[in-house]
Amino acid sequence: MTIRARLSLWYAAIMFAALMLMGVLLYNELVIEPRHWARRHHENLDRRRRDRSDDVFEDVTGIVLWCAIPAALLALAGGWWLMHKSLAPVAGLARAAGKITAHNLNDRLPRTANGDELDQLAEVFNGMLARLDDSFNRIREFTLHASHELKTPLTILCGEAETKTQDASLTPADREYHAGQLDELRRISRIVDGLTLLAKADAGMVALAMAPVRLDEVFRDSFADAQILAEPQGIRVELATCEDMTVNGDGHRLRQLLLNLVDNAIKYNTQGGWVIMALQRTGAMAEFTIANSGPGIPAEVLPRVFDRFFRGDPAHSDAVDGCGLGLSIAQWILSAHNGTIRIDSVPSQRTTVTVRLPLGTI
Repeated sequence: MTIRARLSLWYAAIMFAALMLMGVLLYNELVIEPRHWARRHHENLDRRRRDRSDDVFEDVTGIVLWCAIPAALLALAGGWWLMHKSLAPVAGLARAAGKITAHNLNDRLPRTANGDELDQLAEVFNGMLARLDDSFNRIREFTLHASHELKTPLTILCGEAETKTQDASLTPADREYHAGQLDELRRISRIVDGLTLLAKADAGMVALAMAPVRLDEVFRDSFADAQILAEPQGIRVELATCEDMTVNGDGHRLRQLLLNLVDNAIKYNTQGGWVIMALQRTGAMAEFTIANSGPGIPAEVLPRVFDRFFRGDPAHSDAVDGCGLGLSIAQWILSAHNGTIRIDSVPSQRTTVTVRLPLGTI
């Protein structure tokens, strides 16, 4: 129940109780008390006085019916209007606060500028938003600067490790050791690259080269990549449908999106499993799905799969090469293209990723 409704009920109950109390007191004062007094002092009260008492009772009833009740109704209506007007800023604050996310912390809640308690509350909230915005900006700047500073030494280390693996004087054991180090360095480099991209995206520093893109061609290229990636694990990749269509977008980012999704579908799969890809037109949207067999994703984990560094499959986290940024990057790319992504999963049976993008023109 809303505050407005609760206050209205309380106000109505108080008005009703006050009305009843006023009626009882009037009746007691004008009817009951005179009768008691008459019985004590005038046992032989004549009919005229009794008639007068009856007239007083009728007067009290008339006052209650024609004055007290309308006055109570008027007071109730006025009280409801007053509460509605007084609480309207609260509803406005609630709507404005509900629109605040990590991406628009620079927005501010509306103020009445009349210095009342609600205006002070809005000022406090706006101060809190300013502090949060500053903190988020500092985190973005730290992530961006740290990832940028890490790139150069990682590039040098990767080059040295690669040179070591090609040294003909190394024993097979040493070569395998240096190859393992090179793989880990490359993995760290991918993490740094992903963090750099997301930090720049959060700061609005990534410019997209928007142009008409033949999505069917990009989709077929991703299908070919998926076949190559799936071959070592014996995973069957099928292209169910691929309709010709065009979207407005950044071709490089759309290829990155599809590669991330295809890579996940193959990595989080079973030996000898399957991946089914489909692209079709749905109204004014291009819709493609990538379904795979595998362990699936538990229902309680699904809402968190787009969180950065979240990996919802503890049993395979160490065995599967990944850093937990792929779906976060995919979500950003789709958001930048006004698209949507949804994941449905039945554990141990099937996981389906559904992506929708607005159709464009050639």
